[in-house]
Amino acid sequence: MVLTAAQIVSFDDTPPPPGLSPWVGAVEQARHIEIVEPDAAWPELFETIRAGIAAALGERALRIDHVGSTSVPGLAAKPVIDIDLTVADTDDEDAYVPALEALGFVLRVREPWWLGHRCLVSAEPAANLHVWPPDSPEAARHRIFRDWLRADEADRERYAAVKRAVAADGLMSEYNARKEGVTREVYARAFAAAGLLP
Repeated sequence: MVLTAAQIVSFDDTPPPPGLSPWVGAVEQARHIEIVEPDAAWPELFETIRAGIAAALGERALRIDHVGSTSVPGLAAKPVIDIDLTVADTDDEDAYVPALEALGFVLRVREPWWLGHRCLVSAEPAANLHVWPPDSPEAARHRIFRDWLRADEADRERYAAVKRAVAADGLMSEYNARKEGVTREVYARAFAAAGLLP
């Protein structure tokens, strides 16, 4: 399957089906969300994590990308490395979860209703590993967003400002929701620059 422009620019905000939770184990807990100044060591830390994932999964890892704010030089961020991992079938957790758990990751989110998404977290080093099937529009959006912020200083500063403004003690899902308006505005400019909008 080849992604179309329409698929990439169309956000899927599907909530969990009634009675289902995305959380594996305890539900999300409120915590302090810290935004720190950019750290030049983040790309090197990603590379260390990437190498471990690649060694653990071999050919099962179809793609491993550094995404999120720590992937953008000069951008303030939560000190957590965000990574997108593409595998052949996210529903086949036996093919990748045990190997990632051996690296210290813990499966925390399972959302088969939302693009097949899974999320594993690592405490040390702090990382969120998002797992997607091939040709995931969300993973494609993450790369477009990253590349746009790397290139556009004004949006980089705008995004940093809103993150600092909405960071507080609370749920990560609430933090993401509070910055969604600016995030979607940045996406629109990134999509237009990439020639994805009519």
